[in-house]
Amino acid sequence: MPPKQHRGEVTVDRLLAAALKVYAESGHEGFTVHAVTRASGISAGSLYHHFGSFDGLAAALYTRCMEQLFEQMGSALVRSRTGPSGVRALVRAYLLFTEEHPDAALFLHASAYAGYLTAHAEKIRATKEPFRQAVAAWLGPRIAAGEIEPIPESLIEAVVIGPIAEVARRWLSSTYDADLAEARRVLPELIWRSLRRIA
Repeated sequence: MPPKQHRGEVTVDRLLAAALKVYAESGHEGFTVHAVTRASGISAGSLYHHFGSFDGLAAALYTRCMEQLFEQMGSALVRSRTGPSGVRALVRAYLLFTEEHPDAALFLHASAYAGYLTAHAEKIRATKEPFRQAVAAWLGPRIAAGEIEPIPESLIEAVVIGPIAEVARRWLSSTYDADLAEARRVLPELIWRSLRRIA
């Protein structure tokens, strides 16, 4: 890798790491260009050079956190040979990611419908697509084999992700009594039961 390209990647990594730290410590109100450049030690000019705008930085951070989540969930899924084991693995992986990477999980949950992602929606969709395709490829044979109800992918996603995203959101907010360890113990089976095909 040419030295200039390497320096650019190091700069991008430092800005994204600093942005995540700033958001975790200061929330949306403290998530500013000034705070990120101060925390990273990198100039605003360099931030704009690499990301185009502060919204571009936020979208890149969202994409990076999302890729980390998908990598953990995807790894859990590909090791699963059956419908029950795969659904349970996805649920546990999401909740474990939330517990192990609370700053990234917080940014994902807080930013999901943020205005600063709108201009980058196409790129975000493109980032999601390989994971969506991997899940679809895994689901197809299990639906065909009669393990999982033949319902649209979007509804399967809602049934799997909806409950665990809500538990994660409550745990991250610290305003609810949410126990991730209990959720990892209870929810995988409950969610599997809601998807299994009843003969």
